[in-house]
Amino acid sequence: MGKSAELAAIEQDQMKKDIPTFRVGDTLRVKFRIVEEKGKERIQSFTGTCIARKGSGSSESISLHRVAYGEGMERVVFIHSPLVAGIEVVRHGSVRRNKLYYLRGTSGKAAKVRERYVKKAKTVEVIEEPEESKET
Repeated sequence: MGKSAELAAIEQDQMKKDIPTFRVGDTLRVKFRIVEEKGKERIQSFTGTCIARKGSGSSESISLHRVAYGEGMERVVFIHSPLVAGIEVVRHGSVRRNKLYYLRGTSGKAAKVRERYVKKAKTVEVIEEPEESKET
């Protein structure tokens, strides 16, 4: 095993497995672990539009943008960080660009992203038949 293969194996162990598939333009709810004083821990969520996705592997990050109380705010999130408790896709957006930096200065209708409709995968339910009691 070469040095790069060893590093790749270590990096693979650090990556999360439960990341949903999402694209730029989707509205995401990211849940953060916030450590307070005396070892208390709570979960805080941040909901925003994904305006950029950068990097690969364990250093992959996304930029989330939202407007709250008339002020635009952005947050950069490292997807595989141990402080990220979970990522949930709230809404799928239909965009034609890879980076949505033009949303930064907008508000109201100009800041909206059209919704993309996604077909849900069909799930097959397996119905178990009750075992017949053997009469002897």
